[in-house]
Order: sequence, then C-alpha cells, then structure tokens
Amino acid sequence: MNYYRINTAAPDQPEASLLIIYTGGTSGMVMDENRSLVPFDFSHILDNVPTLKQFNLILDVVSFEQPVDSSNMSPRHWVMIAEIIEKEYENHDGFVVLHGTDTMAYTASALSFMLEGLEKPVVFTGAQLPVSSPRSDAHENLITAIEIAAARKNGKAIVPEVSIFFDYVLYRANRAQKVESKHFDAFSSENYPPLAKAGIDIEYYHPAINHEKSSGLTVHKKLDDRVAVLKLFPGFNKVVAEKLLSISGIKGIVMETFGSGNAPSDSGLLEVLENAVNQGVVILNVSQCVGGHVVQGQYATSQTLKDIGVTGGEDMTTEAAITKMMWLFGMETDIDKIRALLSTSLRGEMVNRK
Repeated sequence: MNYYRINTAAPDQPEASLLIIYTGGTSGMVMDENRSLVPFDFSHILDNVPTLKQFNLILDVVSFEQPVDSSNMSPRHWVMIAEIIEKEYENHDGFVVLHGTDTMAYTASALSFMLEGLEKPVVFTGAQLPVSSPRSDAHENLITAIEIAAARKNGKAIVPEVSIFFDYVLYRANRAQKVESKHFDAFSSENYPPLAKAGIDIEYYHPAINHEKSSGLTVHKKLDDRVAVLKLFPGFNKVVAEKLLSISGIKGIVMETFGSGNAPSDSGLLEVLENAVNQGVVILNVSQCVGGHVVQGQYATSQTLKDIGVTGGEDMTTEAAITKMMWLFGMETDIDKIRALLSTSLRGEMVNRK
C-alpha cells in the first residue's frame, strides 16, 4: 500500500481527518502521452483536484499498489479494504473509497456487512469519465463524498454507515445497484430513499440514515464464496438447475425469480430445488425486478417455493443478497441460523417484517 498526506490549507484545528482509499477505477485515471488511460500518482492528487486545497481537513490517501479494475474485484480485495479501515479507524473520522463503478455495489454491500458496529462514514464513489477529462464527473463526486464523510453534528457523524455517492445522490450501499453505463446517473436505489441529495447544499434525509447501536467496530474478514446466482427465465428446466446445484461444495444460491418471487411450476425443477434444500444448500429468493419485492405465498407459483424451504429475500438487491450470503457462510455454520439471518434486516439491506 502507498500512503500520502495531502497538503491542504487545514490549520491546527481541522474540522475532521479523512482517509481516501483508492482501489482502482476511472476516477483515478489520466490520459498518458499515448492517449491511454493510466492511474495517476496520488502523491500529486492536488495537481488533478486542486479544489482539495480549500478543505479545512486532514486528508490522507492510501492506494493499492496495483490498482484493480472493478471487473476483477474479488472477496480478497474486499478484505483488503476492510483491513485498511480497521487499521486506520481510530486515526480518521471518515473514509472515502474510490472504486470502479461496475462492481461498486457489490464491494460496498460486502463492506456494509463486514464492518459491524460502524460509527463513521464509509463513502464509496467513482466516475464515469477519468479525472483528466474536461467533462469528468470525478471532481464533483470526490469533493462531495469528502464533504459527506466529514459531516458531523453534535460531535457525531451524520451518515455513520457504508454508502455510495454518485451524481448528486447518496445511497445506502446495500440498497444500490448500477443501472446506467452511458450517463452520469449510474446508480439507483428503487426500494429505499436516498440518504442525501447534493445541490447548493447537501440535504440529508435523516429518517433514512442508519445509526447502529455499537459497542465498537468489529471487522469480519472471513468470507465464503461457495455461492452462485441462478437467474430464472422462460424455459428454465431441471437439467440446468441440476448442473448448477451439483457443483462440488456449493453452499448457497441466490435465485432471481419473476415479479414478486414467482417461479415455474415445473415439478422436475421443484424437485431439484427441494432436494438441494434438504441436503443443506441455502436458496435465497430475490426478484429480478429492479424495484422488486419477494412475497412468497402471494401467488401459488411462489407458495410452492416457500413450502420446499426456499428462503424469501424480501426486497434485497442481488448485490446485497450474494455478499450477505458470503459473509454469513464465513461467519456461521448453523444452516437454520443462516436462513433466519438471511431473512432478517441486519444493516438496513431489506425491509424488516420481523
């Protein structure tokens, strides 16, 4: 890891101390002499983002020695980010994570589960255009993410949870999904309101912000990636399901169903799913709809899933579902407990009907 201190205009009594974590992605790229995008040297970040000089903050930067394209992000990189936050938690009031957009919702969702008892902001952001582009959104996203990470009221962080800031909107991390690759409004949160919106001022929606009761930060670093996503489609059959569920060591499946949690009534398919559940495979039912909400039993086609032991995922995103499952399998061995926790809101990732 490479650490840098940004020389801002902060006096002896700065408003806050923040750590910027650069993992990779477009926001930290510049064009070289060959017109190729390469990561810029974060020791010279002020040359690319001179507005940082105006902050009354202590700003430190740590960057991965080898920046990671977000398509190559994996659970081991999530652990690296968590370890940085754990190491620097007492030294900083908040954290900004610069990350590629493609898998940002996965990484941010994972961190929301891994950082238990979080009392400080961890704001993920990035860009659709590199910082060297004249029309780049990197400047605005970074500057506002820093402001949010530093924001405090009565000595406490205003947004003490893992979030994603993009295109003037702050989302709960485990409620967000990437929905756009061509425009700046890359993320959406269909089932949960924004935590804040940035205009002339940053307007926080306080009722939506999670203030977790905490006795201190606990960082969970063990993840189990023996999970998979199964997306249903018209014509999906037992042969495909059998192949996936016969993978050696598979522990959990996030099953993307239709509408409010419906699946084909094919008896062969249902038999395969039931056999897997009986053998200890956890199957979590989430909706394919961006604004979907699973209600197992609302229709006969989902009641059968409930009857065979499929767990309902309420309104969780696929990103939250798969990372929560990895985290739970890394932490728990009791299958019944895992199923119960999957259907319970732990970090505000789903509507809590319990």
